Amino acid sequence: MPGIIKKRSEKAGLPPGALIHIGEKKSEKTKITRLSYNELEIEEMEALSIEECLTGKDGSKVTWINVDGLHQIEILETLSNYYGLHPLILEDILNTDQRPKAEDLGDFIFIVVKMLYYNSGDEIATDQVSLILGENFVLSFQEKEGDIFNPVRERIRAGKGRLRKEGADYLVHALLDIIVDNYFVIMEKLGDEIEFLEDELVTHPTQKTLQTIHKMKRSMIFLRKAVWPLREVIGTLERGETPLIKESTGIYLRDIYDHTIQVMETIEVFRDMLSGMFDIYLSSISNKMNEIMKVLTVIATIFIPLTFIVGLYGMNFKYMPELEWRWGYPMVLIFMLTAAIFMLAYFRKKRWL
Repeated sequence: MPGIIKKRSEKAGLPPGALIHIGEKKSEKTKITRLSYNELEIEEMEALSIEECLTGKDGSKVTWINVDGLHQIEILETLSNYYGLHPLILEDILNTDQRPKAEDLGDFIFIVVKMLYYNSGDEIATDQVSLILGENFVLSFQEKEGDIFNPVRERIRAGKGRLRKEGADYLVHALLDIIVDNYFVIMEKLGDEIEFLEDELVTHPTQKTLQTIHKMKRSMIFLRKAVWPLREVIGTLERGETPLIKESTGIYLRDIYDHTIQVMETIEVFRDMLSGMFDIYLSSISNKMNEIMKVLTVIATIFIPLTFIVGLYGMNFKYMPELEWRWGYPMVLIFMLTAAIFMLAYFRKKRWL
C-alpha cells in the first residue's frame, strides 16, 4: 500500500499553475487513444502523438481522448491549448495526491476520482483518474495504463445500450460507474480476508495476526481517504445546474451516489470490526498471559511448604531427633507428597485450576 501522503517538496515555493508531476512514473511511454462515436458510426485510434487526436471538433460525435501516463507534460499542455483549459486544472491533474473533487468551470466540468485495484503484490493500490467533461468531448487522464475502462469501450463498439445514443455526460457516468463498481471487488476481497482473520484470532492468535490487523487498519484509512470525498463529487454532479449534464443522466448519477454510500458504509463496518479485533487480540494475549501466570503461581504455592520442610531439615543443628530416626526420611517425603496432593485438590475445588 502506498504512503498516506505523497511528498510535495518539489513544488515548495513555485507559483500556482507550475506543472510538475507529483507521483510515481507508472508508465514508461504515454499511451493516447481517441474514440469518436455517435449512434450510427464509430472511429477509434491509438495515436503516436497528441496532435493526431486533434483533428477538429466534430459536434455530431462524442469524442473521448484517454491519456495513460502523466510524465510527458507537453501532451497536457497541447490539450490545454486546444480545449482552452486553465493551468490550475493541469496542475491538479499532475498532482496525483489530489483529493477527489468536482468543479463546474462553465464550459467544462473537471472531476478527480481514485481508481482502486490490487497490484502484483496483492496489495491495494490507487491511480488517480482525472476527467474533463465538455459539450461533446471527454478527456480522461490516468497514471497507469489499465483495463478498467475496457468494458465501456466494448459497449461503445458493440453499440448496445444507451452509450452510443447519449452524449458526453452519459460517457462520464459510465466511467464513474465502472470505477465505483470496482470498489465492490475490493470490498468483497477485504471481507473474505477479515472473516479469515476473525477465525484465526479466535483459534490461534499470533504476532503475525497483530501485524495483519495493523496492515488492514492502514488499508481502511487509505480507502476512506479515497472513497469518502466521492460522495461529495457525485452529489455535486447530480445537483449541479449545468447544461453539460442532462436531467436524464442525473437519474443514473443518483444510482452511483447510492453505490458510493454503500461502499462508505462497508468501509466503516470493516473499520469497526478491525478495531474490535484489535481489542480481542489484546484481551486474548492478556488472558493467555494470565493463564500462564496462574499455573506458575500454583506451582510456586505448592513448593512453598515443601521448600520450608526441606529448609527446616537442612539446618545444621546437632540435636534433631528425626535425623536419627530410621523412617524419618521416607516419612518426610510422604508428608511432602501428601501436602502437595492436598493443595492440588483444594485448588481444584476452588476452580483455580
